[in-house]
Order: sequence, then C-alpha cells, then structure tokens
Amino acid sequence: MMLPQEVIAAKRDGKALSREQIDFFIGGITSGAVSGEQAAAFAMAVYFQKMELSERVNLTEAMRDSGDVLKWDLPGPVLDKHSTGGVGDNVSLMLAPALAVCGAYVPMISGRGLGHTGGTLDKFDAIPGYETQPNIEMLKRVTREVGCAIIGQTGDVAPADKRLYGIRDVTATVESVDLITASILSKKLAAGLEGLVLDVKCGSGAFMDSLPRARELAESLVRVANDAGCRTSALITDMNEPLARAAGNALEMQNAVDFLTGKEIDNRLWDVTVALGAELLANAGLADSPETGADMMLDALQSGKAAERFGQMVSALGGPANFVEKAEGYLEKAPLITEIYAPNAGFVQAIETKGVGMAVVALGGGRTKSSDPIDYAVGLDWLMGIGQYVDAEQPIARVHARDEAALEEAKSRVLAAYEIGEAVPEETPLIIERIS
Repeated sequence: MMLPQEVIAAKRDGKALSREQIDFFIGGITSGAVSGEQAAAFAMAVYFQKMELSERVNLTEAMRDSGDVLKWDLPGPVLDKHSTGGVGDNVSLMLAPALAVCGAYVPMISGRGLGHTGGTLDKFDAIPGYETQPNIEMLKRVTREVGCAIIGQTGDVAPADKRLYGIRDVTATVESVDLITASILSKKLAAGLEGLVLDVKCGSGAFMDSLPRARELAESLVRVANDAGCRTSALITDMNEPLARAAGNALEMQNAVDFLTGKEIDNRLWDVTVALGAELLANAGLADSPETGADMMLDALQSGKAAERFGQMVSALGGPANFVEKAEGYLEKAPLITEIYAPNAGFVQAIETKGVGMAVVALGGGRTKSSDPIDYAVGLDWLMGIGQYVDAEQPIARVHARDEAALEEAKSRVLAAYEIGEAVPEETPLIIERIS
C-alpha cells in the first residue's frame, strides 16, 4: 500500500516520481485522501527539487484526468489559446470568434484575474446575464452551434488543479514552472483540444518578467503539451506596456467591441491577435502557412464576421442579443471620470506596467485575494504607449473611479508608473520569439 508521505519524501529527496506515484497522489488530492498539509509539502518539494519532463507530462495528465475530459465530434478542429496574463490583455475576446469564422471550434476555459493581471472571465461578468459558469452540456451546445464559447473552469474540469492551485497560492509555490505547466495544461487538455497556442508574456507587466524565465516556461508548456498529444506552439510577446489602451473589465470589453466592429483598433492588440490566430490555423491544418492564416484572420475581422460571431456567443450564453450593437448601454460606467496629465511634456520612455495594473486593483477593478469582489465599471483607458508624446493637452490616461479617494490613488500610481523624457525611445519587438 502506497502512502502520501512516501511520495512526498521521494520528491523531497530529489527522486523522479513514477506514473503510479503521481496518479496515486493526484487521486488523493481529488478525493480528499491527501490532506492540505500533505499537498502543501508536495508542492514545496516540487518547487525545490523540480521535475523531469516525463514527470511533468504524467502530472499534467493525472490532473487532466481527475475530472471530466471532453470528447468532441465536430466537423473542424478543436483549438484554443492561453495567455500567461498581463495588463490590457483582452485578446481572447477577438481571437475566439475570429477562429470560429475560420472553421475552428473554440471551447475556451478561462480564469479570473488575481493581482495586477486581469482575468478574461471578469470581463465577461461585466455583461448582464452572461453565464460564465455553465454546465458541460451548455458548453458543448454553444461550441457546436456558434463555434466558440468562453467560460470558466467548472467543478468537473481538472478538480485536482483547483485544489492544488489554492494551496500553492498560500504557500509561496505559485512560481514553480513544473506546477504552472501542469496547472495550465491540465485545464486546457481536459477541454479535448487538438491544437493550442500559448501567449507567454515577458516584461514589466508579466508574471515572467525576464526573457530567460519566459522562455523556460514557454518551452516547458510546449514540450509537455505535445508529449501529451496536443499540437502546441508558443509566442513570447512583449508586456512592457499595456496591450490594449484600456485596463479594467467593462472598459476592456468596450475596447474589444470597438475592435471587432472597426470603430477603434489598437495596433499592438491587432498584431498579437492576428499572429496567435495565424499560428493556430497553420498548426491545425486550416491554413497552409502562418501567412495564409494571417490572411484568414484579417478577413474574419475586417469583414465583420468575427463581430457577428461574438454577438452570437454572448446571446447563446445568456447575454443581450444586441450586445455588440449596444454595448455602451449595457456596460456599467463609473461615476467619476478624469484625465491624468504628466507633470512635464515629452515622450513615454518606459512603463512599469505592473504599476498600471495595480492602479486598476486600487480602484476596485482587480483582486489581491481570490475572494475579493470586483467593481466592473472602474479602470483606465486612453492609455498612452511607449514612444507616444504627452503634454498639457494630451493626457497619459483617463481614470474611471467610484470615489475621489480611489481616483487620487490611481492617478498617483499611474504617474509613478510612467517615465517621460525628451528623446524618442527605440522600438522593441512585440513578438519576441516563437517556440515550436
């Protein structure tokens, strides 16, 4: 008979765990036979001793198989993307419907924001009536009928990850690349994917702030996902400034609707969305090459078909049928809106992007712990990017606040995050590397 403490001791002593040991331990986490203290000790042992590739694959598959693993019978490939998170990163809102237009099926299981990074589900919670936690049957129906469904993790999908992540969050083991890999991929692979693209962020607003750390995570994710049977590649992208010109849930949702309808398009957001879509379409065989995939994405977005598909998804998941046409009327607005001006004129030299994200948290638009409530109306927009000029007439950003105290704190945080100077800074690449 195997005991949890024997598995913990083996990893503590630097031994590679067998598939049997990992299956046993993850089964215990799922059933409750493994205590919280034992799960915490296991996470700490992995954090310090690390895992070999075969262990990471086995851990990912065991966590995937701890709950429902979806099976599909669809006329096109089942695809998805995952971002490691940043500020103003609402790519999923445009990418999923565009891929659906191109013949893919996208059951996108997303998460909520924590700390300075925003969460896709929180953006959809800003839409009245939208069901972010439907049952599996509803997820399957909407994916089959519309082509995409963006929802949250249900209790039946990778429950072992849900429990282990909560333990990692309070035991300072979140940063383990081995555990991050298994956590991300167990949920994605449980969705029955045939193809996945990863957007691994790097920079001052990213979880992995340096290129070596971002590369380590990207390579781990790509190798494990492919070994687990899902064709996967990754793009390492820049997060040294917000991706969209908005940060905050209702504001990012409005930004996405403006993007889809062609009213206002952020160039960086466009480039990342098209690049990720092109990568997926080529990997899945829906396009002959990434270049052809990019052309397909351009047509889906510019024709208005992606906007139409987005509206169908919102309606199918309980939101207003005319949301795309009337988004401003449905999204809550903050009572206080004011511009933020730099103390001196010049070009934006650098942005401490995490500070911008924390300004949104200070307004009430983010969380410092998972149980915190969210104010969907608050946030920032008109965010200026690196290389743009600001002066007494051109603000750095605009703040949307619930009260004066929060407004003043957000202004202070944004001003501290922006470095203004006389010289025009050099351009840096948005897409840094591709990991195949």
